[in-house]
Amino acid sequence: MSDSGGFPAPVLERAARVVLVSFDVDGVLTDGRIVYSERGDEIKAFHVQDGSAIKMLQAEGVQCAIITGRTSTIVERRAGELGVAHVHQGVEDKASVLEALLARLGIDADRAAHVGDDLPDLPAFAAVGLAIGVPNGHPAALARTHYVTRTAGGQGVAREVCELVLRARGRWSYGP
Repeated sequence: MSDSGGFPAPVLERAARVVLVSFDVDGVLTDGRIVYSERGDEIKAFHVQDGSAIKMLQAEGVQCAIITGRTSTIVERRAGELGVAHVHQGVEDKASVLEALLARLGIDADRAAHVGDDLPDLPAFAAVGLAIGVPNGHPAALARTHYVTRTAGGQGVAREVCELVLRARGRWSYGP
């Protein structure tokens, strides 16, 4: 494989401009399942490679955000562990929250990416320069993306997005 890592050239062109990536949680950073303990505690599983990837993106100057429809203390905890400063939970209108965040940070929409999997992500996809879906996503959502990851939600999606952005910048130094 070449330095493109198998990513399509038009997607790499869009990814080269990205300075902010927003992630949905359920179905993207997790596999979309919600498990409850006998005590009623919510349990989510996050892939360790996604955590490393988010830190790598931030180290390269790419800001990361979480914009999710549900509210969970687990998400706050994980975001805190990773140093994600922009965490928005319980969001019904992801595009409005994303647009406000971009305005506050002075980032043009074409320099942002959103990674999502379902119908609530559609407006956010339309509000960014790089819309990324996951193979376990809703068909209507996938039809509105620029790229669908090879990796399913909860299995390292952020790692693949990190590789895409770093390859697009010529900063991927980990081989094919």
